[in-house]
Amino acid sequence: MKLQQLRYIAEVVNHNLNVSATAENLYTSQPGISKQVRMLEDELGIQIFGRSGKHLTHVTPAGEQVIAIANDILGKVESIKKVAEEYTKPDQGELNIATTDTQARYALPHIIKGFIKRYPKVNLHMHQGTPTQISELAARGDADFAIATEAMHLYSDLIMLPCYHWNRSVVVTRDHPLASRSHISIEELARFPLVTYVFGFDRASEIERAFNRAGLEPRLVFSATSADVLKTYVRLGLGVGVIASMAIDPNIDRDLVAIDASHLFAHSTTKIGFRKGSFLRSYMYDFIELFAPHLTRDVVEKAVALRDPILIEEMFADRELPLR
Repeated sequence: MKLQQLRYIAEVVNHNLNVSATAENLYTSQPGISKQVRMLEDELGIQIFGRSGKHLTHVTPAGEQVIAIANDILGKVESIKKVAEEYTKPDQGELNIATTDTQARYALPHIIKGFIKRYPKVNLHMHQGTPTQISELAARGDADFAIATEAMHLYSDLIMLPCYHWNRSVVVTRDHPLASRSHISIEELARFPLVTYVFGFDRASEIERAFNRAGLEPRLVFSATSADVLKTYVRLGLGVGVIASMAIDPNIDRDLVAIDASHLFAHSTTKIGFRKGSFLRSYMYDFIELFAPHLTRDVVEKAVALRDPILIEEMFADRELPLR
């Protein structure tokens, strides 16, 4: 069994069983990968992948367990490299962050600026996507940190730590019937078409829950993952926007009216997460603390030692998080 073989089977899964795409990504040949996968299966005496002719069709039950262990091994190998770099190049390296458009646009810029000033030799890369894409990037080690709010069930393989709470606002044009209101009810909101984040970011989004509690059905006419895109469509008169309050810029959005909706929808909590068992460089601990000052290195290490999501949640149950 070779480390290269484990990397091949893990990457084949990451590329949806497309061996050709895997070979292209790894700068090797398709026959070479197929041969190594077969050799590993012959050595183990099991099939890792099911096949139809020359095409891989599915991962076998045994293969799922092998690949899970392979990913753990590959993660440990990366951790060993990081340990060495921590001593040989303490202020150099890479930091990959996966997050949503709203976090990247409104929550992270001043954090990134401060981090780059402190660590000019660390190459920082931002990956934006949906919660599903973010969790996949972090789970397979392509991102060091996942920063997300919704769909926490997708992040079961990660240590997720609470950073801050945030509320929503209702956003309308200045000539809209709600523009003169400082306080609105869920019944009033239900009378208008809605422009908001993609439903399904969570198993049941907070917006859906609020309408369900009132026995009402939201009229969603347009959804997107970007707050800036949503505001564009509010300006076009497509509907009433429901977006994160942090995404409202008093200078850029002077043509819009924002109405606090914290009484309509419960606050949401943004969390930062990383793979269980991964080695965090010193500059990674510093990034976490820059983003969430209460998450000092000692606090993070205590949470890592707990491992269990329920115990971690209990650890922070009595802590008052900042509101943005």
